[in-house]
Amino acid sequence: MSNVSMWHGVLPAITTPFTADDQVDHVFLAKHAKQMIDAGCRGIVPLGSLGEAATLSFEEKLDILRTLVKALEGRAPVIPGIAALSTREAVKLAKEAKAIGCGGLMVLPPYVYSTDWREMGAHARAVIAATDLPCMLYNNPVAYKTDFAPAQIAELAAEFPNLQAVKESSGDVRRFAGIRALLGDRLQLLVGMDDAIVEGVAMGAVGWIAGLVNAYPKESVKLFELARDGGPKAAESLYNWFLPLLRLDTVPTFVQLIKLVQEKTGMGSERVRAPRLPVAGAEREQALKIIDHAIAIKPAV
Repeated sequence: MSNVSMWHGVLPAITTPFTADDQVDHVFLAKHAKQMIDAGCRGIVPLGSLGEAATLSFEEKLDILRTLVKALEGRAPVIPGIAALSTREAVKLAKEAKAIGCGGLMVLPPYVYSTDWREMGAHARAVIAATDLPCMLYNNPVAYKTDFAPAQIAELAAEFPNLQAVKESSGDVRRFAGIRALLGDRLQLLVGMDDAIVEGVAMGAVGWIAGLVNAYPKESVKLFELARDGGPKAAESLYNWFLPLLRLDTVPTFVQLIKLVQEKTGMGSERVRAPRLPVAGAEREQALKIIDHAIAIKPAV
């Protein structure tokens, strides 16, 4: 698989399954990853926000990568999120990911701490420089309080040939045009918010780091292909069905909600790791209304 094609298509931000005693369920993880690739996804992105990476130990992260690399057997790249409290640990994780056999890296800002471009840029540089693996910068200022502006992304792209892509989750679709204006086709652009996929593809995105794909892999791949090949009009009908579910990806309890959709569709369990708890009360009732309605009217793809 070429470096360019690695970033094209649907790449699930795969959830981390847990057993009843709060251990990582490696058997299901392997099965689930294969299901994603069998449905037409192009790679697997573990250890992201949706993967509850902040609650995983360093060794648990490595074990997850080993499981995924072994399960996929070279069929598709494993592209882990690289995030930590310290730059030192992030660099170590990047190097271990390469040694395990991962095909690329998704580079995140550090957990918790966020200040200015001098420090955040230094962190990103250290992680990107840690290996020669193809890297995708993850911009999610809502979650991580660090906003990589187009000019800053261009600065990193000029310095590092192995920075090949950007996962854009600022919520501002204009960012795609801003990055393209400075860099042309130098970087591959990917959508990181589920409910902006059609708009992002219309603005030049070639890939989707998807969340609800964990419950609806075939539908996610079909939606992406319709948006890519036919534009918003071609994707309109499927998008209208999917949007209420896709919007579950953009609220604080998105991990719990997406795992709830997985459980309702027979694609996983809603178990999460504390301090997260399964959604309850009015929030759960409203989510189940959305999920049950989507299941009832799901179109054939």
